[in-house]
Amino acid sequence: MSETVLSLKNVTIYQENKVILSQINLDVKQGEFLYIIGKTGTGKSSFMKTLYGDLPLTVGSGYIVGYDLLNLKEDEIPFLRRKIGIVFQDFQLLPDRSVNENMLFVLKATGWTDKTEMQVKIDDVLQRVGMIGLTNKMPHQLSGGEQQRVAIARALLNDPELILADEPTGNLDPQTSAEVLGVLKKINDNGKTVIMATHDYAVIMKFPAKTLKCEDSTIFEVVQKTV
Repeated sequence: MSETVLSLKNVTIYQENKVILSQINLDVKQGEFLYIIGKTGTGKSSFMKTLYGDLPLTVGSGYIVGYDLLNLKEDEIPFLRRKIGIVFQDFQLLPDRSVNENMLFVLKATGWTDKTEMQVKIDDVLQRVGMIGLTNKMPHQLSGGEQQRVAIARALLNDPELILADEPTGNLDPQTSAEVLGVLKKINDNGKTVIMATHDYAVIMKFPAKTLKCEDSTIFEVVQKTV
């Protein structure tokens, strides 16, 4: 029986005292791929922020990779994020550092000290996303798709139990979006749980998976043909 990576019971998400999403009940098992869809402003990003501790949970109960979101302490958030790989729409690579240096920065910040082990890990994750030959490139020398592959590699560095991807194809053209989704699906095929917020329905049709929709302050499952 697969382990539950995320469990939300009767959760209501607020932002500045406004209800964004209410009565969320959701269980995500290890190895699942889950899309969160919906128009801009319907709560996709607020949902994702709640999962990685950027938006406090105040109503309901939530457990993610062993952490209690309702009682999450501020000093626990960095440890939670080491067990979750986060991929953002705008890549968030350090512009003054090479691909390799971006990776080293994360490893050092999360407690790695052995230089040999760090380089082995960096080479491993870059190989997995098809970026091993571009380690010395600066972010501005990479295409948008290449930058997002590096961002995905960065999210894999600490071998997280769960990948949260918040609009990872939002700044990419259709072909590049499909390539990036292919990378995430391959990671999922190797056993990683992936939750992806998106409004890119084309990639959902190309790579179908369980889909939840945010609409009218609620979140509900939709079947593929009605997406």
